[in-house]
Parts: sequence; structure tokens; C-alpha cells
Amino acid sequence: MKKNKQAGPAHSSRRRTKRKKSKKEKIILSFMIPILTVLLLVAVYAAKMFATAENAAGESYHSIDRGKEIEVDPLKDTISLLVMGVDDTENRNLGSSRTDSLIYLTIDPKSHEVNMVSIPRDTYTEIVKDGQVLNYNKINSAYEYGEEKTTIETVENLLDLPVHYYATFNFDAFLDIIDALGGIEMDVPVAISEQNSEGKMHQIELQKGYQTLNGEEALALARTRKIDNDVKRGERQQEIIQAIVKKALSVGSVTKLADVIEVIGSNMRTDMHFNDMLGVAQSGLTGAYTFHSYIFDWTDFKKNGASMVELFPDSVEYISHKFKVALDLEEPDERDAEDYQFQTNYQTEYANQYN
Repeated sequence: MKKNKQAGPAHSSRRRTKRKKSKKEKIILSFMIPILTVLLLVAVYAAKMFATAENAAGESYHSIDRGKEIEVDPLKDTISLLVMGVDDTENRNLGSSRTDSLIYLTIDPKSHEVNMVSIPRDTYTEIVKDGQVLNYNKINSAYEYGEEKTTIETVENLLDLPVHYYATFNFDAFLDIIDALGGIEMDVPVAISEQNSEGKMHQIELQKGYQTLNGEEALALARTRKIDNDVKRGERQQEIIQAIVKKALSVGSVTKLADVIEVIGSNMRTDMHFNDMLGVAQSGLTGAYTFHSYIFDWTDFKKNGASMVELFPDSVEYISHKFKVALDLEEPDERDAEDYQFQTNYQTEYANQYN
């Protein structure tokens, strides 16, 4: 009997210990279940967003027969990309497609450097299709002759540089991407009054100064030709692209990123595969990119009553060299010194011929 009485308290102590453990387990579970639920939801959403991005990239993929293989790895090598902005949306319905903007750039995923140069839309040059010179015309007309393929050949011929990939956007994408990001920050040089994306005059009013621009406002700043000239216009477009990239890499909301991805998929054409685009984007998240912008020296002239732009040959040669060094196609030389000043050849070919 004594043994039974002595066994009682020990048994009770074990029960109390179990109850304490049970309470601790309940407390831990009460914290862990919501955390695990959130993590699960995030994982599901991330997978959904990845699938959305992959589908969007699939919609935008458009291969062209260029007669040569692209021998670069976007995840390891410096690549070149030709960005084309086509000014022909459903609202504007211009009935023709010309490139309103052309930007050649290189991306180095290792050094996190981007080199950019805008090609003025009125640049008078050889239009090249299937390796043959069709005629001399404004470079923006190349798209009419053969869309991306002819534009790429023409740009390669003009700059003596390879185009590894292309990306063509219409202006719907330009507007929607910026709006999906919540706007971009830009320093507007002067007050402007411009048309909106539907071509209605004096619908966009911008004041001078640093401010957040929505899609319509950024488009007006990118397109206006009233405040300077075609070359300066290209320079502004480079600055806007930099602002878009900066905002995209710093966006804190995955929902915003998903919105941007969906917009891109329906408003872009490119021959870059999804995994390559993803790799380039991820390299931007691991370290900020440094941008180097270049501007051609140029002159203008009239031909058949139309305004044309001639790029100075020495300027084209100098900028071509800078991009060849970036692409490891040439070794650096005296032209890469910080104090180097190239001598522009002012004996212009077309201006002297037509003036």
C-alpha cells in the first residue's frame, strides 16, 4: 500500500510535465502555423508569378532568320541589344510602322555595366536587307522594308557592330510599364505642353524640375521635339530607360512586378529566351548597374524638302570602338584615355551634297 501511495505523486508529476510540454508545443504551433502558411502562400504566389512571367515571355518571343548563330551566353558574356520603339498603336492607327526610337546597348553581367547610344530616327544611311543595300533613306524607314530583320542589318552596317538580340516595344508598353511601376522620377528640363498618346494636342502639361511622371507624362517628355532636337530627344529617351530600369530593380512589391511582366508580354517582341532574360534581370538584383551614355556628333540637311541627320564619321568610329571594347572585339587604345578628344571630320558627305 505504501508503495502505491508513493507512486502517486511521481505519476502526477509526469502528467504535469506532459501538460507543460503540450502547452509549449501548442504555443510553438500557434506561431509556426501562420508563418508556414504565409511562406506557403509566398511560394505559391512566386511560382504563379514565375509562370506568369514565363507565359508572358513566351507570348513576346519572336525569332527571326538572320542567317547566323548567336554565339554568346547572356548569363556570362557581354551581350548587345537593339531596342526599337514603334510608334503605331491601336489608338494612333498610323497605317505604317517606323521606329520612332532606336537604342543600341551592351550589357555586361559581370561588371554590371551598360553602354547606350541612341541613333537619331532621321539618320540618313544605307538601308540593308538580306545583305544588299536597297537605297539611302532615314534609318527609321528600315522597319517598313523588313521589320526587325532589316532594321538590325541596317544598324549593324551603320555602326559596324553585331546585334545579338532585339526588343521591340510599342508605345502602349511604354505607358503601361511606367504606370505599373507607379511612375518614374525624372528631371524635366523645361516646361512643356505636348500631345497625349492618342495625338490630342496640349493634353500633357509638365513643369520644369524633378518630379514623378506617369506613363503619359514620360511619353510626352520622350517624344517632344519642341524643346531641342532629334539627338537630344534620343538622349532623353536613354535617361528615361535608365529611370525605368532603376525603378524596376528597386520596386518593393511583387504584385507590381507581376503587372509589369504581363504588360511586357503583350506589348513586346524579342528573340531572347525567358531563361536568358531572367538571368540578366537577376544579375541586376545582385548589384546595381552603371550606365554609360554616348551621343553622336551630327549635322542636319534637307533632301527633297525633308530634314535629314548625318552622323559625323569620326564620331561613329569613336563610339563603335567604345562598344567593340565592351564586347571584347577590340583592345583598348589611346581613344579610351579619359582626356582623349577625337577630331570630328566636318567635311560631311551628305550635307555638302544637298545644301
